This record gives sequence, structure tokens and C-alpha cells, in this order.
Amino acid sequence: MNIAKVVMAIMALAGILAMCSIGYAIAVGNVLGILGGIVLVIAVFGYAFTMKRKFRERGLL
Repeated sequence: MNIAKVVMAIMALAGILAMCSIGYAIAVGNVLGILGGIVLVIAVFGYAFTMKRKFRERGLL
């Protein structure tokens, strides 16, 4: 398996965990946790898409 695909799989897992953190914060009722989770999801997805573009430019994907 290509190292780029392993990195992208790890980023996908990070995105899933960030989305789960939003659900957990909703269940607990923590508004600050909900907002933090939303910011974390946006950051993880933004970084993953940027990384994917770089991998694609280098021909690794």
C-alpha cells in the first residue's frame, strides 16, 4: 500500500473522530465542545484536502 493512501486513511479516521466528538458534546450538553468539534472538523478536512492535492500533484495518488 502506498504511503500516501495510509496517510489519507489516517486523516479519514481523524475526521470521523472529530465528527464523533461533536455528537459526544451534544450528548453531554457542552456548547463549547460542540463549537470546538466543528472547528476541528473544518481544520481536519481542510488539511486533508490540501494534502490530497499535493499528493495528486506529485503523482502519488
